Amino acid sequence: MKAIVIQAAKDLRIEERPISEPGTGEVEIAIATGGICGSDLHYYNHGGFGAVRLKEPMILGHEVAGHITRLGTDVSGLTVGQLVAVSPSRPCHACRYCEEGKHNHCLNMRFYGSAMPFPHIQGAFRQILVADQRQCAPADGLTAGEAAMAEPLAVCLHATRRAGELFGKRVLVTGCGPIGLLSILAARRAGASEIVATDLSDFTLKMARENGADRTINMASEPESLTSYEVNKGTFDVLYECTGEAPALAGGIATLRPGGVIVQLGLGGDMQVPVQTITAKELQLRGSFRFHEEFFIGVELMRKGLIDVKPLITHTLGIDDAVAAFEIAGDRSQAMKAQIAFT
Repeated sequence: MKAIVIQAAKDLRIEERPISEPGTGEVEIAIATGGICGSDLHYYNHGGFGAVRLKEPMILGHEVAGHITRLGTDVSGLTVGQLVAVSPSRPCHACRYCEEGKHNHCLNMRFYGSAMPFPHIQGAFRQILVADQRQCAPADGLTAGEAAMAEPLAVCLHATRRAGELFGKRVLVTGCGPIGLLSILAARRAGASEIVATDLSDFTLKMARENGADRTINMASEPESLTSYEVNKGTFDVLYECTGEAPALAGGIATLRPGGVIVQLGLGGDMQVPVQTITAKELQLRGSFRFHEEFFIGVELMRKGLIDVKPLITHTLGIDDAVAAFEIAGDRSQAMKAQIAFT
């Protein structure tokens, strides 16, 4: 089978890899669609992010969906031919954090396409994938492209849980890539009354307006526009920080009212944090990392038509055009979510 393998920065190859047999409780899946994530782009452009570096070739990808082609023994609730979204989160279910229900902090996590451990955890950008049945969310009624959006949607649903009560709240979203836009959709579904979004790209801001933001601000051309929200100690109740950049965090914090909540989703390496402002305004800084059960919740929300991710999918290219797909995915002047078709 073909697989998309990163060797080093800017060295992406299509390679033949062996197909494994589904074991007890496992299913074989013909991957139909895979979405290119920000972490995939970090591996492609820089060979890693922060302290995480590629030390060996690694199959990329963790946003995938496909059709079941074979069932292993003791599999129930799934059928051959069925479209499933595949969760890349594979906790051990045995460590102290799994036992506490904090599966996203599993001590033995095997998350597809991750160079955090060594040997690296190989990813899901391959034509045939064998997965545990517990990873598979039935996606009947969705397209494969929609089903492959379950992973980034789950990230934002987990962040929305971390944000707490949102009904009637005013929300600022900094960064309008896929995570920012999905955060807008999640916050609106949770009852936010006003959502303002910032970015540096007119294209992404246009997408934000089309997907639920009440107002958008281009911080490159009109940075002073955000300062109007700083009056009387701030305006917003919740900040979704989706850039991982210190200036965005500091600017967002300045607009939060006392007691507001910062949800940090963006991962950009170590950041300087305005601790004194957080202290003086009694703000709450909450990290948000990955997800677990939110993956299956997200699939159900899409299946019921309560969240529509289709407008975010701007490009779909074939597996043999993977390099072009990665180049397009990193161009925020034209792409929101670029996906790869494996069939």
